[in-house]
Amino acid sequence: MVLTILQQLTLKHSAVRAILGLPDKDAPTARAPSVEPTSMQPTIPVQNLSPKELLALSVKHLSREEKDQAVLLLKLALERDPEYVKAMVVMGQTLMQKGLMEDAIEYLECAISKLSLAGHPAEVENVDLLILSSQWAGVVYMKQGKKAEGLAHLETIASLKEPEDPKSKAHYFDGLLLLASALFDFGRKAEALKFLKLVVAYNPKYNYLLEELKNEEDDFASNLASSRRRDY
Repeated sequence: MVLTILQQLTLKHSAVRAILGLPDKDAPTARAPSVEPTSMQPTIPVQNLSPKELLALSVKHLSREEKDQAVLLLKLALERDPEYVKAMVVMGQTLMQKGLMEDAIEYLECAISKLSLAGHPAEVENVDLLILSSQWAGVVYMKQGKKAEGLAHLETIASLKEPEDPKSKAHYFDGLLLLASALFDFGRKAEALKFLKLVVAYNPKYNYLLEELKNEEDDFASNLASSRRRDY
């Protein structure tokens, strides 16, 4: 059940797409930033692009499901700036989508390590990136059958202070819902209940899950999975 839910935290989620710079699939199509030529703009060789520009171009390819091209651009960005954490996070997520789990976890773990180097990050973007990379690291470990490692990354999210930024807050409570699900699968019902109560306080639409966790464990597991499928 946890794996089913974790798989929903992909580029299909509008909030995740926003933090990565991808267009919302449900929103009207907008013109993405581009380094492609116009009548007044010559082609810029990829070799001349900055790491930030390479990331932006990789995101454009990802929005078209062109993962192989995106990976090449992300590799080049990281060659030029090995400390570019956002590129690491996008690379990890992209490799996860390609099914390259060992490679994906390498990038995600590196990003998490750098984001956590001086304690929990304070900048809004870095908080978002830590939450997302921790969720995706959980995805990868769960897919590999390493449930304890996956749970540890979800617990990292719970150790963070609740963000004030609305998007970060939404990501944070997504993480807590995933954590509640994982704890339930581990048989730690009391802890799952604790985190689900926090989620319900933030978003009352999940109150029915809280009631079912208290009363009918099997229905809770089934409905929690289906509720996340609807959201993503």
